[in-house]
Amino acid sequence: MDRARARARRAPLLPALVFLIIVTQLPFVATVVISFLRWNALAPENRGLAGFDNYRAVFTDPALRSSVGTTILLTVTVVLVSLLLGLGIALLLDRGFRGRGIVRTLLITPFLIVPVAAALLWKHALFNTSYGFLNGVLTWLWSLFGSDSPPQPDWMTSTPLAAVEVALIWQWTPFMMLILLAGLQSRPADVVEAALVDGASSFDIFRYLTLPHLRRYLELAALLGTVYVVQNFDAVFTLTSGGLGTANLPYTIYQTFYQAHDYGRASAQGVVVLLCSLVVATFALRSVSSLLREESVR
Repeated sequence: MDRARARARRAPLLPALVFLIIVTQLPFVATVVISFLRWNALAPENRGLAGFDNYRAVFTDPALRSSVGTTILLTVTVVLVSLLLGLGIALLLDRGFRGRGIVRTLLITPFLIVPVAAALLWKHALFNTSYGFLNGVLTWLWSLFGSDSPPQPDWMTSTPLAAVEVALIWQWTPFMMLILLAGLQSRPADVVEAALVDGASSFDIFRYLTLPHLRRYLELAALLGTVYVVQNFDAVFTLTSGGLGTANLPYTIYQTFYQAHDYGRASAQGVVVLLCSLVVATFALRSVSSLLREESVR
């Protein structure tokens, strides 16, 4: 009887489960199968079983090793800077002031923009050497001092990786801010009031009360940001097309698949990247679970 009831409760979820398996698991299984094949569209007569040759090529490919270093540097920089900026903005927005709702909405907007559109905005409206906002500001500043020859740097050529990082930081800071602001608003108000009555300074409250309370939220924001930034393709493709040392793992896989037409090796690269992402995602899920358990205890 209990088993029949359990089956009856689970039956409405069966179509969703089947759809999820078809959409997510079957393509992954197909990718794993292709990763063991020798399959290059430029040499169709040489197609066959490759065994672990594609995986050996993945771990010995200098271009992939370079893209791993670029991915790590890009991810660490974007996540850390976005986290610090998000924390600062969240602390400011946690205070009461007129128009706070409008300010929050405006600050969230960059995260809601389509990634390709955001990258195009930075490429053409801000970084462009001829009509970009940054060089326009330099021209205006130099004109204040009577100079007709202001510096006009080509941001995407002189500092390509920094240009990608700035665009991603601008887009991901609101995400960090939302998570940390939620953590700040779940902080026990009576504890803060008691600390103020006891003569604690604002820095003491932040150091001994706010920061320990935000530890789980900081971990969650960092892990989720890492999962998403590691997979970023839009900014690299749109701003620099992977040139000048900005090719990360997703872009390298794109080059292997669409430019070299080596489907077997590209699939092996995708499987390796996915397994590494799953490790990070596992830590993120554990942080979410522990955070939810703490909230349920309260």
